[in-house]
Amino acid sequence: MRIRSLSVALSCALGLCALAAPSAHADGDAVITDVVVGGGGDFAIGINGSKTFNVSVTARDDSGIKGMELRVRFPGTVIRSPDRGVTCASADGATRTCTARFTVSQQGDLLLNEAAGTWYVQADVDANDGNSFFSDTAESFRIRRLAKLSVNAAPEPVKKNAKLTVTGKLIHADWFADRTVPYAGRSVKLQFRKKGSSTYNTVKTIKSSSTGALKTTVKATADGYWRWTYAGDATNSAAKATGDYVDVK
Repeated sequence: MRIRSLSVALSCALGLCALAAPSAHADGDAVITDVVVGGGGDFAIGINGSKTFNVSVTARDDSGIKGMELRVRFPGTVIRSPDRGVTCASADGATRTCTARFTVSQQGDLLLNEAAGTWYVQADVDANDGNSFFSDTAESFRIRRLAKLSVNAAPEPVKKNAKLTVTGKLIHADWFADRTVPYAGRSVKLQFRKKGSSTYNTVKTIKSSSTGALKTTVKATADGYWRWTYAGDATNSAAKATGDYVDVK
């Protein structure tokens, strides 16, 4: 479900952006003590892709916690309600943990590339005595555009100390265009793993072209695997190509 953030839009239209409500507000002694976003809190979503994850919020009040409303949001753009209801379990008379499952999909929620980046858990807690606690930023996590890399090393096999040309391409999801597109001007590392080793070492770093293309030459000194790797950025995921094995004669 996609909802435009009307409260932000209206407050800015009235020139009240600087007077926006605080991200957290307490009425009484109810307090959030812990928030956990499942799946590591870092998700990469490609075209037609989706991610399902749990969010658990623990809160405390002397009178006990009556219930919670949980949502995930991207500021000013998307508010996502749980797939189903919220389930809760009490640790003691004062503390309760509530969990909700969320599914964020490219087709349903990520219609704009601007929705990539830092998302937040929004929690509204009600205590048995009428106290409450609301946080618009109870925890942060990331939803990023999926990036991918390909690699090819040639010729195969190659003579020892001869020139080896390594090519590839860096692409990423364009949620708005609903397709993958080249990712230009990004620093990408060429790495090599010698046969029998489990460790890749960086050989050089180059930038992807306007078409996302990667191309460089190296000296072939030993049998092993060549790959490109991209570290990712604030709105796009990290990517690693599957190593291309080259036999050196």
